[in-house]
Amino acid sequence: MIRLYHGSNIKIEVPDLAHSKPFKDFGRGFYLSANRQQALDMATQKVSQTQQGEAQVNEYLFDESMMNSTELRVLNFPDYSEEWARFVLANRSRNNSLPIHNYDIVYGPIADDGVTYQLRRYEGGLISIHRLVEELKYAKGITFQYYFGTERALKLLVSL
Repeated sequence: MIRLYHGSNIKIEVPDLAHSKPFKDFGRGFYLSANRQQALDMATQKVSQTQQGEAQVNEYLFDESMMNSTELRVLNFPDYSEEWARFVLANRSRNNSLPIHNYDIVYGPIADDGVTYQLRRYEGGLISIHRLVEELKYAKGITFQYYFGTERALKLLVSL
């Protein structure tokens, strides 16, 4: 079992997809990290953006062996790559009104906060896909995120 964290401005006993926002790195879903500090940073940012609540680090247990389960659709990006950058680009594109994938869980690097600017540069032909990958690398070093995009996947999280 691995401990995963979700930063928010509220306590989340039971994760759901109803509050998820579209156009995120891996699409509309529930995002977690194995890094507690990263979740705290996200919680602090959420409080600052909304001016509501207080920083909360929600903790869950997850049986990581499920990442290899044939019962789930899982996509794994072990590192920054062109495939990862194209996936993030498609998920963040406002031209895609429908989800671009049906994965239950996606695991991969977090894109840097300047992602929208970099994606516009790439779409405008100002930078290559290789340069886009470099520009999207998280400034604080490689950190990974877990995306849970279906009710089936969310049921695997045990709230602590």
